[in-house]
Amino acid sequence: MANEKNAKENWFKRAWKAIKNWFRGMKSELKKVVWPNRKTITKNVIVALTVMVASGVVIWAFDQVAMLIVQTLISIGH
Repeated sequence: MANEKNAKENWFKRAWKAIKNWFRGMKSELKKVVWPNRKTITKNVIVALTVMVASGVVIWAFDQVAMLIVQTLISIGH
């Protein structure tokens, strides 16, 4: 009987119900989230920035070495 009722309902009504159910589920899941405190966020931001700077330095160093090798090879060829 429930399937017959859903089949007879307008597509927009079914879609609206699905959207409402999705938002209800999302709201209930967000209530379960344990949000980090300021100290944890600060620590994580510092770690992320440190990793980004270190990665940048490593990439820059590899670029400098590669550029030196290429320039050396070019100067040998002339």
